[in-house]
Amino acid sequence: MEVKSIVLGVEGMTCNSCVQTIEQHVGRLNGIHNIKVSLEDKNAVIIYDSKLQTPATLQEAIYDMGFDAMLADSNPQPVLLDTIFLTIPTQSSLTSKQICSTLLKNKGVVDVKMSSDQQTAVVTFIPSIANGKQVMQMVPGVDLSISAPEVTPGTCESSSWSQASSLVLRLKVDGMTCHSCTSTIEGKIGKLQGIQRIKVSLDNQEAVVVYQPHLITAEEIKHQIEAAGFTASFKKQPKPLKLSAIDLERLRNTQTKGSETALKETSSMNDTKTIVFRIDGMHCSSCVLNIQSTISALPSVTSIFVSLEKKSAIINYNPNLISIEVLRRAIEAVSPETFKVSLPEEYDSVALYPMLVSTLQSPHPVLKDASQPLTQVVVINIEGMTCNSCVQSIEGVISQKAGVKSIHVSLTNHNGTIEYDPLQTCPEDLRSAIEDMGFDASLPAQPSPEVQLESHRTEPSSQVSPAHLVRQETKTVSKCYVQVTGMTCASCVANIERNLRREDGIHSILVALMAGKAEVRYNPAVIHPSAIAELIRELGFGATVMENCGEGDGILELVVRGMTCASCVHKIESTLMKTNGVLYCSVALATNKAHIKYDPEIIGPRDVIQVVKDLGFTTSLVKKDRSASHLDHKQEIRQWKRSFVVSLVFCIPVMGLMIYMMVMDSQLSDAHEHHNMSSEEMEALHSSMVLEYQLLPGLSVMNFLSFLLCVPVQMFGGWHFYIQAYKAVKHKTANMDVLIVLATTIAFVYSLVVLLVAMAEKAKVNPVTFFDTPPMLFVFISLGRWLEHVAKGKTSEALARLISLQATEATIVTLGPDNVLLSEEQVDVELVQRGDVVKVIPGGKFPVDGRVIEGHSMVDESLITGEAMPVTKKPGNTVIAGSINQNGSLLISATHVGADTTLSQIVKLVEEAQTSKAPIQQFADKLSGYFVPCIVAVSVVTLFAWIIIGFVDFEIVEKYFLGYNKSISAAEVIIRFAFQASITVLCIACPCSLGLATPTAVMVGTGVGAQNGILIKGGEPLEMAHKVKVVVFDKTGTITHGTPEVTQVKFLVEGNQLPHNKMLAIVGTAESNSEHPLGAAITKYCKKELDAETLGTCTDFQVVPGCGISCKVTNIEGLLYRKDKMVEENNIKNVTLVKIEENVEESVQPALIIDAELPATRTSQKYCVLIGNREWMSRNGLVVKNEVDKAMMEHERRGRTAVLAAVDGVLCGLIAIADTVKPEAELAVYTLKSMGLEVVLMTGDNSKTARSIASQVGITKVFAEVLPSHKVAKVKQLQDEGKRVAMVGDGINDSPALAMANVGIAIGTGTDVAIEAADVVLIRDDLMDVVASIDLSRKTVKRIRINFVFALIYNLIGVPIAAGVFLPIGLVLQPWMGSAAMAASSVSVVLSSLLLKMYQKPSPEKLEFRARGQMRHKSPSEISVHIGIDETGTGSPKLSLMDRIINYSRASINSLFSDKRSVNSVVLSEPDKHSLLVGDFGEDDDTAL
Repeated sequence: MEVKSIVLGVEGMTCNSCVQTIEQHVGRLNGIHNIKVSLEDKNAVIIYDSKLQTPATLQEAIYDMGFDAMLADSNPQPVLLDTIFLTIPTQSSLTSKQICSTLLKNKGVVDVKMSSDQQTAVVTFIPSIANGKQVMQMVPGVDLSISAPEVTPGTCESSSWSQASSLVLRLKVDGMTCHSCTSTIEGKIGKLQGIQRIKVSLDNQEAVVVYQPHLITAEEIKHQIEAAGFTASFKKQPKPLKLSAIDLERLRNTQTKGSETALKETSSMNDTKTIVFRIDGMHCSSCVLNIQSTISALPSVTSIFVSLEKKSAIINYNPNLISIEVLRRAIEAVSPETFKVSLPEEYDSVALYPMLVSTLQSPHPVLKDASQPLTQVVVINIEGMTCNSCVQSIEGVISQKAGVKSIHVSLTNHNGTIEYDPLQTCPEDLRSAIEDMGFDASLPAQPSPEVQLESHRTEPSSQVSPAHLVRQETKTVSKCYVQVTGMTCASCVANIERNLRREDGIHSILVALMAGKAEVRYNPAVIHPSAIAELIRELGFGATVMENCGEGDGILELVVRGMTCASCVHKIESTLMKTNGVLYCSVALATNKAHIKYDPEIIGPRDVIQVVKDLGFTTSLVKKDRSASHLDHKQEIRQWKRSFVVSLVFCIPVMGLMIYMMVMDSQLSDAHEHHNMSSEEMEALHSSMVLEYQLLPGLSVMNFLSFLLCVPVQMFGGWHFYIQAYKAVKHKTANMDVLIVLATTIAFVYSLVVLLVAMAEKAKVNPVTFFDTPPMLFVFISLGRWLEHVAKGKTSEALARLISLQATEATIVTLGPDNVLLSEEQVDVELVQRGDVVKVIPGGKFPVDGRVIEGHSMVDESLITGEAMPVTKKPGNTVIAGSINQNGSLLISATHVGADTTLSQIVKLVEEAQTSKAPIQQFADKLSGYFVPCIVAVSVVTLFAWIIIGFVDFEIVEKYFLGYNKSISAAEVIIRFAFQASITVLCIACPCSLGLATPTAVMVGTGVGAQNGILIKGGEPLEMAHKVKVVVFDKTGTITHGTPEVTQVKFLVEGNQLPHNKMLAIVGTAESNSEHPLGAAITKYCKKELDAETLGTCTDFQVVPGCGISCKVTNIEGLLYRKDKMVEENNIKNVTLVKIEENVEESVQPALIIDAELPATRTSQKYCVLIGNREWMSRNGLVVKNEVDKAMMEHERRGRTAVLAAVDGVLCGLIAIADTVKPEAELAVYTLKSMGLEVVLMTGDNSKTARSIASQVGITKVFAEVLPSHKVAKVKQLQDEGKRVAMVGDGINDSPALAMANVGIAIGTGTDVAIEAADVVLIRDDLMDVVASIDLSRKTVKRIRINFVFALIYNLIGVPIAAGVFLPIGLVLQPWMGSAAMAASSVSVVLSSLLLKMYQKPSPEKLEFRARGQMRHKSPSEISVHIGIDETGTGSPKLSLMDRIINYSRASINSLFSDKRSVNSVVLSEPDKHSLLVGDFGEDDDTAL
């Protein structure tokens, strides 16, 4: 049975009648023992049974009565209970059951248990509500008396058999090996009846149990521990005290029964007396020692014994020197002045008899037993308190902290006495908590201050044992992080925080929703991280302990100016290291920088900076780089651009030389064939050519120039390829880089070797070299890479935009008592600490996440939630960093700062999604993975094949080897010919066309896309888009326009009472002062309808967030007069045409009479206007009729917002406002479906609106109320099913999902960040471009595949020819032919890509024509709505075919006979074909616009 006490703040009470009402109403509730409401303190203290009531239900009960109730703290305090034994008379008129039920009906009685013989009742009651005497008189007509159960001397419990409060038992427990053992024992024993608390220590191998001896015995506890598989033994066996009958008789005789004072006195000397006091408020042995040392020092006291368990003091004193009253007051004056001393009633003495004799004989052993307290007391000196309000605020805040049992703050002594549980908190934490409230707090050198007694003698306080102090200091609080999944909103966060704070050993908990992370500070001696995770799991969330998570230390980089030498450095370092909370400090004199690690729980960055400033140095924060430079591709772009330019510069002349040589060679071979030239003539002609002129024997101009041009390209252009190829080979893989390096290096080395050999041989004919290969290869490849990186570089700008949303400065305020503003200062947002109070002015950005503590406002959170409507914020609500405050000034308390804010987490999500997305391995790379080894193998085989063939049959070689010279040996000729063939293979197979296949198509594709308003970032999204199977649409701003518009106005009064124009003018004027989007929509609509730029005057404008507005409107007559004038002029124009002027007068006059006289005599009338929801109207005493309410509900069901307008106390209009669907949305969705794609709608909005929008555009699967992080999870979930996902969105909240999706498509009118995070950006706000982008992707990929065919066909045909397979039929390839084939493949690939320029995007007209008659609105039974990211749909009624047919026909018939929709129609609760044709027109008729 858990009896708890809680303090609720109650606002809205005006007099004592309110107090009585609350006390009577709440007091009647089941499980409420007592309630005390204070009008002055505006609070209610409630004592209740925690099994029947919770703080939330109590809060709700007070809410229901019309008062505001706030939880001062979510931690209810346990209430101490007392127990007495009552003897039931044998001749009782009532049965024991009736007595039980009668007792339980009384306030204050918690539990009644009957003994087996039905003669004794054990009554547990709350001493603060009832006492023993009152309990005895609770059953009228039955004389109950206090009894003591029989005691068998020698049992463990004999010395304390009727003890009212609890006993402490210490057991030695052997066999525990880990924290799991301690949890097992604590869990098992803690559940037993009569066990109030158990703490098992693994280190000391002991268990401390607080139990109620009348409910459970020590033996039973020991037996239960042994049953759990451990060995247990009593550490301190209570010694039974055997008293003789004479002793007991003597003690009983000393009672003066019935006396008013009920003193218990015994004579020990002629002039001394003994008295027993009851003392409430003692918590530990420190209290006992304080009282004993202080009182025993009085000259009139001969001996004193204080018992903590019995809550009593037995004093032997001289009545001639001191009176009982003075003794009582002396005990009350003992520090910490919280003891309540009373003269006990008779029954309490029973428990004291055995103690009396033993104590007076030997007090010391008892004192020893009283040590090892379960609570401790500390006195903290507090400076800066000015009045009782300060005292109350400190007591209020500190009493709510975990582990604090009681607190008493003294304004006169400038100190606070706190009783606390050392396992849950420590003096240092308490001191810092008081300091956090703005007071100066310090711990005294010794635990208790000196006490002033009534006799004005100052006595020194007793010292607490040194062991006790050591234990206090070594107390540690550890921190762990738990990954929490399954949280959907702020109430989940509150639920986890509230429940975990109640657990023993948990010091504090902070949960971050976006990061899905909980930071828990706990006592490792009481609880461990896995148990914390288990507690969270029990609440229904997924939880895992994060092992490698950083400890959450704050890191601070400071610039320190004014340091001159090493001593300055030492001074700063040593001072900071002494500062509590600083973990590490390093100061560099050379760079003037300080690097500091600190614990953000103890100290903040501002405190650290202040410490350095106090030392006389100027210091400032190192400005963090707010850009995402690590995702920038600038370096790579620069590198590839440089590589391309270098290669190009050298490649152009090489290509010129090559073309020239190819032309000349072809002429030579022609001459050889036609003119039958001899070899000698050929040689002579050859060497007479300019480029073939030999500079040195064997070295021609051509080869020399080629060599000079090739070297720089090989060195500088190919540098990067060499590095990458080396890394690839090292990791036993082969990519394009390996093949490029292989071909260029072998070509270069072979050419160089051949040249050197020719020079050594002084050859007449110049050798054929391959110096033209490297430059050409490098040019094509580096161009491809450069273009690729330019596209990739675009993505990183997203993060820079996101980061720029973060406010750069914050206004921190210091609050005095009662939230009085003492000071405010502007600081860098990085310097805001957890717990700071930050002021945010209207129009300002929230710098950090926090909780509102003062003020009311509307906040635009579209940044995070993506929904356009601002959210009302009042004290207790949470706010998000980066969102914009609209109209009221707010004070917020910072809960998440720095990297923990929601905005930072979104930045991190986008960052992770961008960096973790593995680029699809280009098809070329995959291919070259196999291609490279194959070509190398073919090349090697060719080399050896020709060497073997040459040696076997030299004639073949001799016949086909150009420039064969008899002076060269046959072996040399064979080897040279073999090398030539193998290099031709490498050359022709070089994958430069493979390298160009993708980038050129991508370049043309993206270019064509840009011309059509589709920006595609690089080849990856282009390649990926054609594989997409699911298209996910965001709602707001994507499927809909994203701004509210008036869709319907229903006039509720006749036109002759209030003309429609006049009503629009009044309503438009009233809303012109509103900053709310709905107000802006109404004003815009009214201006459009009245065709006016300005409206009337609005005064006394008041806005109630979440309800509506009220104001006074004047000066609308001029507006109406102008409007009527225009009507009149138009009519006259028309009339002059038709020549019937008399009608004009009739048609114009009535309108003028209703609204105004002629301008000269016009007087301005004042109208009282109310615009808002139902609640606002009823608050202002207006009744909303049933039909109006039904019309409102119908609008709300369709996802619209319905607003009522009243003028001068009369309801005159109903305005429906909605975010309208884009006209092309339905066609786009239909076309995507016809392309074989699944279409899903995902939104953060409510399910009603989502369902309505989905039905209008033809989407059947909807995910509503989805958070940004859940959008990511949903996309991931779809990807895990093996589907490729395209996400279409516009808001920042979509950017993580856009980055996570295989293809992110952003609507161009959306936010910059969404545009940057996406892979595809639609410049025009047209959903048909989504269709076009996927279509373009499909066409481009098709083109890339054709390119690959072109690229490979040369290889597939050219490689065998180059290898000499077709040599017998006369087909032979020279190396220059290989190069030509390679160039041709590249050119054909580029030309193929250029054909993409012919692309035309599908026209809406054609698509509409094709879809004619097939598009239709969906009925709700076809739409499945899922809330959050769960898979089970909700709310779509599953109807049988028969039901559908009946409902369908019923609705159709109804719609024919009536313009009101059939209420019973389930299927047609959304518009479908028939209802749109018939029903809607009926409704819109009463618009009269």
